[in-house]
Amino acid sequence: MISGIVTDRHATVALTFFLSNGSTIAIEFVIDTGFTGELCLPVEAVSLMGLPFRYDTPANLADNSEVLLPIHEARVLWNGEEREVLVIATGRRPLLGTALLDEQELVIQFTEGGVVTIDEL
Repeated sequence: MISGIVTDRHATVALTFFLSNGSTIAIEFVIDTGFTGELCLPVEAVSLMGLPFRYDTPANLADNSEVLLPIHEARVLWNGEEREVLVIATGRRPLLGTALLDEQELVIQFTEGGVVTIDEL
């Protein structure tokens, strides 16, 4: 089970990343059920962590313009196991999307300090 907390009206959980140099780093993510990908991280974070680039993907923005966003690969600790995930390098805030929530139960006590849990179904 992955546990987190509601802070400033955001359901958050921390994920541990396994870096290529053998170290680990924990990053807090906001759960975004409107985001259908796996993870988003700011470009600066992706660069500092040295996450390998995989490909560019087209994205349609709110103003209906199209951009290409870089996709990187990472390894994270997910429900006690190492898992490969795709990370979109964009935005200002780390986001966890619904692609990681497939076959999971998400429970949010939606009050300041409330408990957030993600567990396998």
